[in-house]
Amino acid sequence: MLVWELDTPALVVDLDIMEQNLRRAAEYAAAHDLRLRPHTKTHKSPELAQRQLALGAAGLTVAKVGEAEVMLGAGPADLLLAYPVIGAAKLRRLVKVARSARVTVALDSLTTATELSDAARDAAVSLGVLAEVDVGVGRVGVTPGRELRDLVRGLASLPGLEFEGIAFYPGHIRRLDEAGMKALDVLDRLVHSIVADLRRDGFEAPIVSGGSTPALYHSHRVTAMNEIRPGTYIFNDRNTAACGACDASDCAAFVLATVVSTARPGQIIIDGGSKTFSSDRLAGAGDEAGYGLVLEDPRAVFVKMNEEHGFVDVRACDTHFRIGDRVRVIPNHVCTAVNLHETMYGIRGEEVVAEWRVEARGKLQ
Repeated sequence: MLVWELDTPALVVDLDIMEQNLRRAAEYAAAHDLRLRPHTKTHKSPELAQRQLALGAAGLTVAKVGEAEVMLGAGPADLLLAYPVIGAAKLRRLVKVARSARVTVALDSLTTATELSDAARDAAVSLGVLAEVDVGVGRVGVTPGRELRDLVRGLASLPGLEFEGIAFYPGHIRRLDEAGMKALDVLDRLVHSIVADLRRDGFEAPIVSGGSTPALYHSHRVTAMNEIRPGTYIFNDRNTAACGACDASDCAAFVLATVVSTARPGQIIIDGGSKTFSSDRLAGAGDEAGYGLVLEDPRAVFVKMNEEHGFVDVRACDTHFRIGDRVRVIPNHVCTAVNLHETMYGIRGEEVVAEWRVEARGKLQ
């Protein structure tokens, strides 16, 4: 089957581009002696996780217990749950996962850690823990200094838990311009001081886990970091390209849609809206940038979405779109777009050669 014969809207992955993205990250990590523990939040597929592991990934990262359960299907030896696990129901499921793979949890409170310790002890399993520290995002993580040292001392005292190091997310560093490079230098000094403070308190941090897709290929500048957890890099998206972390030609995933109406002059309607695409705006741009890049004519602007309707302004286009035409749209944020689809289709050239269920879609618990 040719890609143009797929029923739409369809989430499509160019395998040549995806494989190039995977190889590049794996080679970079190996060259800089970095553990690559990729975040599966982007692809949500055990089959694609297996490809990452086959290229040397040290393990996988997930955000929710439900994702961890699904990713056991990839056969990882190591899973990092980079999200606090709260509540008895989730903890019961987590310790079951820990019987099939080594599980480490990143957390930022002794309240969370104590519940985790009790669950591990009751189930007679051992869980790794990383102390989550905030390096600038202001989301989760304790403040560097006394708060972090107190958390680490508490973690080290709890039965059933093994303190393995620290975790952080440098999501505030998105652009790789002069300001971004300076921010990486600040981060480098901060992480060095964090590790040195812990060492003075008698605690080694075997794992210093951070990284993101926007700063992926500058991870070596944070010299105390030895593990990276990029997710979006497998596909990339319009936001990744906009922040300078990749080119548009490195974007492997797109949504194939069909023009279903041309009734209004200067506008086409495609058969995908907010139930198909990410509602994220383009980072650093105004609303006029739209919800995705239309590859058939980049002058088209995807200006509005209803649930099943995509409004595309084509007044600036030379292309004359007709009902039934197929268009390819690179979403602004591919991770949330993938979570809306049941199936992904892999292509080589124009030939559909693979079909994957998005097995971890909707795994929010």
